[in-house]
Amino acid sequence: MLIYHLREVVKTRESAGTAFRLVVPSLQIALGEKIALIGQSGCGKSTLLDLLAMILRPTDIGAFRFRPEPGAPPIDIAEIWRKRQLNELGDLRKHRMGYVMQTGGLLSYLSVRENIGLSRRLLGLPEDDTVESIAEALGIRRHLDKLPAKLSVGERQRVAIARALAHRPSIVIADEPTAPLDPIAARKIMALFMELVEEMHITVIVASHDWNHVDKLGLRRLSHRTRQKEGGSVTETVVTG
Repeated sequence: MLIYHLREVVKTRESAGTAFRLVVPSLQIALGEKIALIGQSGCGKSTLLDLLAMILRPTDIGAFRFRPEPGAPPIDIAEIWRKRQLNELGDLRKHRMGYVMQTGGLLSYLSVRENIGLSRRLLGLPEDDTVESIAEALGIRRHLDKLPAKLSVGERQRVAIARALAHRPSIVIADEPTAPLDPIAARKIMALFMELVEEMHITVIVASHDWNHVDKLGLRRLSHRTRQKEGGSVTETVVTG
């Protein structure tokens, strides 16, 4: 059962006489899969993540289908983009997705507990022990009543992961979630992250510049190649998987 099916999806960005083009001839991701997109800065990792998060509108679309739960019919995202139904895309993101940014993106004026539970409150989900149990699993329960400024960088990233998981989305997209951390802390947090998504049956897509870091966790690597085209004025990355 596929959560994503993309065919002939292209995104082009232009600036000051140069352009970057991301081309996805074919991409299929199954429900519950753990996916890694590996590459250095500038290869299009964040562009692909933003396309999959439906934040960024493709320049060209052959097919783009999204099935957030087993047994449900796939949603035609390409048609939604064509009709410019941005509210529908916003609802999908709000209910079905979690996002972990490099910087954590926590709200400084909210406690750890409030940051983690933010998506649940916005969705009107019932108050239960979800926040506490996820915080316990990530080793941050003792920090629930602190503000983010009182935490270490690693602890803040754990809070960001907990927030992305708290409303039990269909998919979590993580853009270099351990980039600010030292290698030992990064490995530990990534392992906890993968254990949680496995336990909660959540699909996860992680962008990273370090293949060795995610190889041991059993993530499927998307293949990509980057090349210069049109006399060097266009950098093109082709992603398949």
